[in-house]
Amino acid sequence: MTNPLRSIMNIRRSEIPFAFIMFAYFFAVIAAFWILKPLKKGLFIEHYDATGLQILGWHLRASQAELLAKVMNMVVAFFAMAVFSSLSSRFRRQKLTLVFVIFLQACHVVFALILRDPTGPVVWAFYLFGDLFNMLMVASFFAFLNDSVRPEQAKRLYGLIVLGGVLGGVFGATVVRAWIGLLTPDLWMLVIFAGGMVIGALAVAAGIIVDKRSSGFGAWKREEIEEEGGGAMEGIRLVLRSRYLLSIAALVVVYEVVSTLVDFQFTETVSSHLNGPSISEFFSTVYLVTNFVSMGVQLLATGFVMSRFGLVKALLVLPVALLLASAGFLAVPILLTGGILSVADNGLNYSINQSARETLYVPTGAAEKYRAKAFIDIFGQRFAKTAGIFLVLGLSMVLHVRWLSLVTVVLLVLWVGIARYVGKRFDDKGTKEKEEGRQGS
Repeated sequence: MTNPLRSIMNIRRSEIPFAFIMFAYFFAVIAAFWILKPLKKGLFIEHYDATGLQILGWHLRASQAELLAKVMNMVVAFFAMAVFSSLSSRFRRQKLTLVFVIFLQACHVVFALILRDPTGPVVWAFYLFGDLFNMLMVASFFAFLNDSVRPEQAKRLYGLIVLGGVLGGVFGATVVRAWIGLLTPDLWMLVIFAGGMVIGALAVAAGIIVDKRSSGFGAWKREEIEEEGGGAMEGIRLVLRSRYLLSIAALVVVYEVVSTLVDFQFTETVSSHLNGPSISEFFSTVYLVTNFVSMGVQLLATGFVMSRFGLVKALLVLPVALLLASAGFLAVPILLTGGILSVADNGLNYSINQSARETLYVPTGAAEKYRAKAFIDIFGQRFAKTAGIFLVLGLSMVLHVRWLSLVTVVLLVLWVGIARYVGKRFDDKGTKEKEEGRQGS
């Protein structure tokens, strides 16, 4: 019987230093994000939980006010995508990471000062910053990774490296849950600042390995990237010219809309059942469980499913799980089933779904891995989330939170169809690549 851990740990001796540094790099990025996530969400919901938000004569509950904050995230994402695309033509790998680390470290210092007595604008700025941190750090990490390995290496290394992010999420969520009542938000920013120093150091270390062993890692040269074109809009053009990339983008869009619906149901359920500090405590508890689920799935199931049953089956795990969780919430809309919705979404998305989705980029070219992926992951993802937000805002005015699960089920059926299509295209590309390899030999 196939060892389910083999596909995760199937790395060659010469690749071990790079693989484990990137493992630690992703660990640090995701740990910092999972410290930020409950802090920014809890602070925002607590701020508006008692009085809500009045805007243009429209009274919004705390959960609805958060949807507006997510809309603002799309604006931030557009500028982040433009800056990322522009900088990626001048900086690569560790240099690109260091540019963003320096910027984010300055932001950490500023928030350490202004979060001591947060006002409304500060709460909004902190919420937007939490998502910006995730956008820039995750995008620069995968740009670094995709620019440092060949396709055949990616198939063997991604399982282990993504596991680093999963474990980082467990660590970050555990730290927050243990210390949530001991440290104030401004002190948490100093903790994240220390994490930023670690991220920068690990990026430099990985870059040194890649630079010294370019024959073993570099999948393409800088000149080859630049010849494909540049600028903020290049990623859009690449996606529109490729059915394969469009199908990946569609997969991301449907997921983000579904995730927005599910997260609103979760947040609304928590807001209606709890109040005060217990809100942040419950969020941190759910996120802790989420990350342990994610760790278990990535360690025991991801490699086994992808190698034994194929990419299509791996892509179907999350929508099927959400179908079951949505049915449970539809039947009994309580804190427990709301928490299960969130755990199913994030626990599987950050493990098997992310590994499978990242693998879809393996058979693409250099520009697609750098620019098209950045467009999809930074702007396309937030645009889809914004579409989901407007959908939720409209539906929440006329439907009880439980009935939103009916809409989710319809979207999940569409998701399954897209996953099957893009998975088949991936398999076709893999078969074509093998045939070309045999002909070349």
